[in-house]
Amino acid sequence: MTPLSTDVLVIIDVQNDFVNGALGQPGADAIIEPINALVRAFEHVVVVKDWHPKDHISFATNHPGAKIGDQVDVPYGKQPLYHEHCVQGTYGAELDARLDVMKAELILQKGYRSSTDSLSAFYEADDTTTGLGAYAKAREFERVFLTGLARYGCVLASAVGSVKDGFETYIVHDATAGDYNVEECDKLIAELGIRWITSSDLVL
Repeated sequence: MTPLSTDVLVIIDVQNDFVNGALGQPGADAIIEPINALVRAFEHVVVVKDWHPKDHISFATNHPGAKIGDQVDVPYGKQPLYHEHCVQGTYGAELDARLDVMKAELILQKGYRSSTDSLSAFYEADDTTTGLGAYAKAREFERVFLTGLARYGCVLASAVGSVKDGFETYIVHDATAGDYNVEECDKLIAELGIRWITSSDLVL
């Protein structure tokens, strides 16, 4: 498969806290080079980052008596609670220094409102759009190729949002890492017509 001018590579949350920090994902180090190879192969690259304020709703420390792994009721449903991560202006929120994103044409920051989480690059947890879908349509992109962290977290949520916005959607397996509810998530991926691919399918 050859990347086309109507394709966009989306790199999700390859930030220090997700690579080897507060929410480090097993295997995260191994995805850096496949992503960099894809960046060299694609004409269009978009980078997405978590960008949380210190008082973000997803941090267990902001819910007295709650602990990491709990869920709390919020206006848009159940909100899982995590370690503090990707706090605005901190080292943990910076992109991994090994990532080659100089050619990125858009850097989109999500989860920047204290009251709303955002796993997906396309839709925040309250179902408001991040604007990425509108941007991709305005640029006349047709296929979205997703990489980053975590495979069954923010990457999967982004794939669901991409399909919702009408794009042909791929997850690059060796350019993602992290396993959680694998069987259940793979079933959802198949039902939505999201396609698995590897970097070697795209890079000569």
